Amino acid sequence: MAIYRFRITFEDYEDVYREIDMLSKQTFLELHEAIHKTTAYEADRSSSFYVSNDQWKKGTEIALLPTARKISDGVLLMENIRLSKFIDDPHQKFYYIYNFDRPYEFHVELIKILKEEEGKTYPTVFKTVGQAPKSLAAANFPVADPLDDDDDDEVLVDETQYGVDDDEEFDLFDGDDEEEGGEKSEEESSGSFDEY
Repeated sequence: MAIYRFRITFEDYEDVYREIDMLSKQTFLELHEAIHKTTAYEADRSSSFYVSNDQWKKGTEIALLPTARKISDGVLLMENIRLSKFIDDPHQKFYYIYNFDRPYEFHVELIKILKEEEGKTYPTVFKTVGQAPKSLAAANFPVADPLDDDDDDEVLVDETQYGVDDDEEFDLFDGDDEEEGGEKSEEESSGSFDEY
């Protein structure tokens, strides 16, 4: 049986990746669970794989814990779809979003097709590089700090103090020609005349 070796890379942390070997008959759910055994994230979060091209454009969706709308639209479910069903290219790519509430985005790429080794259990982690970010909020959302809220209040006060209240500031655009003329006279009065 064929073994697929996938490289799973955090989209925002390219120096953090995993290489995982999967049997071709295993499901996307098993790949999802294998990824999160290496990241220590909770696997029971709404997530999706998207069949992708070389530019990581999202195609067919394969979902875990989909919304009612996605179910009514006939979305494919991870637990029902074998990996081999969507491997059309020796470098097949999948765009993967974990936890739609606080998403992490991954690039999943088939990097090698191998032969199954007897006595080995799959999935298996072949290589681990870098540490997965600990806080899910750190990936795409800044974490609000109570001290930051105080700073925001000060900025609002500053904006009201320095807002555009006078018509004088708009007059700057009306007198562009005068300024250019003024600049010439300043240059001439600087005392650096060329004498011939």
